[in-house]
Formats: sequence, C-alpha cells, structure tokens
Amino acid sequence: MRSAGPPQASTAPSGGSAAHEVASVGANVWPYPRWIAHRGAGKLAPENTLAAFKLGASHGYRMFECDVKLSADDVLFLLHDATLERTSNGKGDARALDWQTLSKLDAGSWHSAAFAGEPLASLEVIARYCLDNHFFLNIEIKPTPGLEGLTGTTVANAAAALWAGNTTPPLLSSFQPASLQAARLAQPQLPRGLLLDALKPGWLDTASALDCTAVVCNYRLWNEATVSQAREAGLRTLCYTANESAAVQEMLALGLDGIITDQVHVFKPDDQH
Repeated sequence: MRSAGPPQASTAPSGGSAAHEVASVGANVWPYPRWIAHRGAGKLAPENTLAAFKLGASHGYRMFECDVKLSADDVLFLLHDATLERTSNGKGDARALDWQTLSKLDAGSWHSAAFAGEPLASLEVIARYCLDNHFFLNIEIKPTPGLEGLTGTTVANAAAALWAGNTTPPLLSSFQPASLQAARLAQPQLPRGLLLDALKPGWLDTASALDCTAVVCNYRLWNEATVSQAREAGLRTLCYTANESAAVQEMLALGLDGIITDQVHVFKPDDQH
C-alpha cells in the first residue's frame, strides 16, 4: 500500500464530507493486488466472516472480496444470500432482522465444528480489520431485492467515512446497475466495478454510463477479444471465481488486473503491490 503511514478508520459521519479525503482510483491508477480472496477464504472457513478473512491473510492474501447488505435497522453486514439458512442458524429473510438479532447468530457451525459460534460480521468490523492490517477490500453491494438504491447509497457513504484519510479506498462492485448508480451519486470518488455473468449487448456502455473503473466478469467470459474491448474502453479487468489451475493460468496469460479465487491455499499471491 502506498500510504505514508498506518491507515486510520474515520469516525466522520457518512456523506460527502469525506469525499475529498479518499484518493481517486482509475484506469491509470490501480493500487490493488492481483490476487483476491473470495468471501475471505470462503471455502476453508465460513464465508464472509472475520475468521475467513484471517485465514485468507494467513495464506498471504492482502485483498478480499465480500458481500454486503442491510439489516432491518440499516446496519451493513456480510451475507451473500437473501436468506439466512445456508450460512447460519438463522431462518428466513435476512432483511427482516435487526443487527442486534443477526449478530447473535452462529455463522460458523454450518461449515465445521472448528468454527462453531463464529458470528456474522458487520462491514465496520471488516473495514477496521483491513485498515489495521493494510489490507485491500472489494465490497460487493448485494442488496435485498427492492433495496438496490438504498443499499448502494448506504455502502458508499459508509465506505467513504470508514476509509476517509486512507490512500486506497475499497472497490465497490455489484451486479445491480441501480446500486452502482446510487453509489456513484452518493460518493462519486469511490471506484466502482460492474459485475457480469454474461456479456449482453451494451455491457461496455453500461459500465461507462456508471463511470466504472473496472468490469468484474465470470472468468469464462474473458478472452483476448473481450479483454481488448474492455481495455480500449479504459476499464480494468477482473474475474471471479477462478479455482482451477487451467483457468487461473489463462487469466494470468490475459493479464487480468484481478483474480478472485476460493483456492487461497493453492494459489500464492505473488503479485502483491
């Protein structure tokens, strides 16, 4: 990281007051490591938990991807699904519960006994862990359906406040253009990446209209032609989730800027800035 000193999490309020304090990131300024741990170390540990981040860090990873959504009382926390059953002992719609209730759930036992009692993580806890350890973060805005705009705005304002005064802000990404648009309007200086599982007509126009700095595609979508198109549009190129050696080697040969993987114990992050 290029910070002159240890990064400090800010207690400044959310909103535009923090905007000028975060360095811009663009096509010509890309401070992030190439290797990115998916959901922390989301196969070796319960995904999207602090334990997963710590395990990924133990394998040398310095950048992490996570999914963030809103609780009933609008606290930002890490969860991939709209419902709680798969990755916790909770039930039903995650949006229906407030953070005090969510924070008491067991988000580790479903994975293995070693992680029994591991709680869900708030974005603030994860942010402070990354800031304290000079780590980088890719926040996927993962809204409950119908809350695309609110979640994008809330994530952007929180990120601007938490990373205020820090050299390298988190990369905000989403499959939902409405979330990225809301994030852009709230905190335009924060870098954004459009997530894509298919290259529909106009995908580059969408990324450009959202003033994205990157596109984050299913690795199967990248080839010499699509990488060239993205670069000609001034966009950085990242992929998810490359877990097989052949796929990783192909992405490396294409020169992708970011490779998101679950296999943190297999692929060593040898391209750290």
